Amino acid sequence: MFSGLLLGIRPATGTTVSPQEPKAATTMPATQKITTFLWFDRDAEAAVRFYTSIFPDSKVVAESRWGDGGPVPKGTLMTAKFRLAGQEFIALNGGPQFHFTEAISLLVDCETQREVDDLWARLSAGGEPGRCGWLKDKYGLSWQIVPTVLGAMLSDKDPAKAQRVGAAMMQMDKLDIARLKQAYEGK
Repeated sequence: MFSGLLLGIRPATGTTVSPQEPKAATTMPATQKITTFLWFDRDAEAAVRFYTSIFPDSKVVAESRWGDGGPVPKGTLMTAKFRLAGQEFIALNGGPQFHFTEAISLLVDCETQREVDDLWARLSAGGEPGRCGWLKDKYGLSWQIVPTVLGAMLSDKDPAKAQRVGAAMMQMDKLDIARLKQAYEGK
């Protein structure tokens, strides 16, 4: 529906771009084959600024703004291409037709408890914490904040260890590496 709008994305300059401009497609070569596209009602600009302030190696790469006749006021961000930890995303202010659900989430691998704690606090601020490392941020996007060691523990060839870790995880909101390790070790 809005794929033609993406052709109007230009490097972030604050200018309005017409989606019909034919040269825009050659201005932004694709750097990855599949890009996650996030539809916001009207908070895309605030969300993009919020997300890029949290993750290292993150920035707004390009943006376009709505002209007359859009679902939001003229000059409002239409689309933004941005990077979070090197991964590209596109955000759209598309109006209230569609909403995020937990059926899609962004999973963040965390090496340390400090990273889990920091990301959990920042992303859940104004949002809703969930179970098993899941949270919904203040824009309604679901995230999984997961310690990297969890995958190895859950796939251990000893089913009793994996089962204990899974049971411990099911009792947590924010995941706790020390408690997961205790369950893994049977303590």
